[in-house]
Amino acid sequence: MGLKGFERRLEHAVEGVFSRVFKNGVRPIEIGRKLTREMDDHRTVDVRGRTVAPNQFTVAISNDDHDQFVDIADSLARELSDAAREHARDEGYAFLGPVEVELVVDDGQRTGTFLIESRFREGAGGLGPGSLVLPNGERYMLRERIVTIGRMPDCDITLADPNVSRNHAEIRPRAEGYVLVDLGSTNGSSVNGVPVTERELRDGDELGFGSIRLTFQAS
Repeated sequence: MGLKGFERRLEHAVEGVFSRVFKNGVRPIEIGRKLTREMDDHRTVDVRGRTVAPNQFTVAISNDDHDQFVDIADSLARELSDAAREHARDEGYAFLGPVEVELVVDDGQRTGTFLIESRFREGAGGLGPGSLVLPNGERYMLRERIVTIGRMPDCDITLADPNVSRNHAEIRPRAEGYVLVDLGSTNGSSVNGVPVTERELRDGDELGFGSIRLTFQAS
């Protein structure tokens, strides 16, 4: 699918969400095309034989272009990050840490021009990237600490389901990834429909707690 597939996804995700017409300045799809070329052009092979791509991107735009993006900058950065993850999955790329996109003003750029600087950056403590996609579509980024899941309001991820225990499960950082650990919950936890007490998570795993499903993404 490659770049063409990435462009189609970005057009649907970004241009669909941001229906404003950018007649004279930088269009989001142009940033997406350049971002994916950065990933392709700067990919390399790590010591474990994986093809890794940059995961940190700084997009330098003119002040005028920044003004037209100011109300949607955070949403645009999230959409571009998600599209980069999709491109990485299509191409079989891995990341060394979380994917992040930042838009900054560069006085050297004219309206309609931009530059992208890409970098390889490890996650905290050398952890690889990881996130949970919640039922409402929001993304919860995993870091170098234990994440609690349950019905209690003080859990990191609170699930309003009577079949979820008060303190149901934890996501624990381990080596270069993450592990789901059930805390002796009444109705148990599952990964891809299979009951588990402890399970190392892999990209695309569906985590089940009561009737609620979360998706683990390793990028």
